[in-house]
Amino acid sequence: MDKASVKNRPIPFEVTNRLVLSVAIPMTLAYLTTPLLGITDTAVVGRLGDPALLGGLAAGAIVFDVAFTTFNSLRSSTTGLVAQAYGRKDFEEELGVLVRSLLVSVAIGLLLILLIPLVISVGVWFINPEPRVAEAMRQYISIRMLAAPFTLTNFSILGYVLGRGEGTLGLLLQFLLNGANIVLSVFLGLHLGWGLEGVAWGTVAGELIAAAFGIAILARRFSGMGTLSFARIFDTKAITRMLALNGDIMVRSFSLLAAFAVFTRQGAQFGTLTLAANAVLLNFFLLSGYFLDGIATAAEQLAGRAVGAHYLPAFRRSVGLSLLWGGGLAAVLTTILLIFGDAFIRLLTTAPEVRELAIAFLPWAALTAVTGVLAFQMDGVFIGATWSRDMRNMMLLSLAAFIIWLFTVGGSLGNHGLWAALHIFLAARGFTLLVMLPRRTRETFG
Repeated sequence: MDKASVKNRPIPFEVTNRLVLSVAIPMTLAYLTTPLLGITDTAVVGRLGDPALLGGLAAGAIVFDVAFTTFNSLRSSTTGLVAQAYGRKDFEEELGVLVRSLLVSVAIGLLLILLIPLVISVGVWFINPEPRVAEAMRQYISIRMLAAPFTLTNFSILGYVLGRGEGTLGLLLQFLLNGANIVLSVFLGLHLGWGLEGVAWGTVAGELIAAAFGIAILARRFSGMGTLSFARIFDTKAITRMLALNGDIMVRSFSLLAAFAVFTRQGAQFGTLTLAANAVLLNFFLLSGYFLDGIATAAEQLAGRAVGAHYLPAFRRSVGLSLLWGGGLAAVLTTILLIFGDAFIRLLTTAPEVRELAIAFLPWAALTAVTGVLAFQMDGVFIGATWSRDMRNMMLLSLAAFIIWLFTVGGSLGNHGLWAALHIFLAARGFTLLVMLPRRTRETFG
C-alpha cells in the first residue's frame, strides 16, 4: 500500500451530543469570564474618582482590542491544525504545531513590545482624546503591552488544548487567567493604591501566571516523549501553512472589526441618543456571541479532528450536531432577550431617553443570535477544516453586502436600516459558507 493510501485511510470515531457538549459547555463558561475582566478594571479605576483615568483605560482598551483580536488568529489556527493532527493520531505533529505556534507568539509579542512607542502614537492620534486622557492612555499602554508575549503564548496554549478537545482544561486555564488578572488588578490598583498602573501591572502578572502554568502542564505531558528535530519544527511547508492560515483569519478579524466600526460610526450620524441606545443593545449581541462561541469551538475541534482522521461520517455529524445545538441555544437566547430585554436595558442605563429608544429597537438586537448562529458555527467548521481562504473571501463578500445595503437602501431607513444591515452581514457570512460546504467536503474527503 502506498503512502497516499495510508494517509487517507479513515480513522473512525463517533461524534455524540456528549462529545459536542464536553467542549462547548466548558468553553462557554470560560468565554463568559472575559467580560468580568473589563467590568472589574472599570470598577477599580472608576473608584479612583478621576474621569481622565477612566477615559485613558477605555481608550487604551480599544487599542488592545484591535491588537489582540488581530492576533487571536494564533488560537484559531493552532486549534484547527492540532485537531487535524489529533484526528490522524500524529502525536509528533501535535507537538510540532504547538512549538511553531509558541515561537510565532513570542516573536510577535517581543515585536509588539519594541513597537510600544509607535502603538501609543497611532492610538492617541486615532482616538484623539483630551490631554489628560491621552496621558493616562500612554501610561496604561506602556505597561499593558509588556504582557504581549504572555498573552499570545496563552492564545497558542489554549489553541492546542482545544484542538485536542480538552474543554475542561481550557476552562481551567481561562479561569486562572481571568481570575488572577481580576484579583491582582484589585490588589495592586486599590489595596496598594497604584491606581491605573496597578490595573495594567495586574493584567501583565495575570497573563504571565497563566502562561507559566500552561507551559508547565504541557511540559509535563511531553516530558517522556523526547525532543523534536530541528527539521520537524522548522518544516517549511508546515510553517507556510500556519502563516497562511493565520493571515486569512487575520483578514477575517479585521473585516469583522471594520463592520462594527462602520455600524458605530453610522449610528453616531443619527445623533448621540441613537449612538448610546445602539451601544447598550450591542451588549446583547456580544453576550449571545460568548454563548455561541462555545458551540463554534466544539465545531472547530470536531470538524478538524474528522478531517485529520479522513472520516466523513464524523465530519457530517459534527456539522449537524453543532448546528442543532447552536440553533437551539440561539432560539433560547433570543426568547430570553425578548422577554427580559427591557429589564436588562434598565440595568445598563438610567437615562430615560436612551432606555426608551433602546427598548424600541430591542427586537433587532435580540434576533442577532438567530441571524448569526450559522455564521458562528460555519466559522468553527471552516477553521477546524483549515478552509481559511473560503472563510476570508466570504467574510469580505459579506462585508461588501453590508456596506452596499447600508449606503443604498438602508441609508433611507434610519436606525432600522442600520440594524437591518447588521443582520444582512451576519446572515450573509453564514449562508455563503454553507453554500461552499458541499464542494469543500467533496474535495477534502474524495
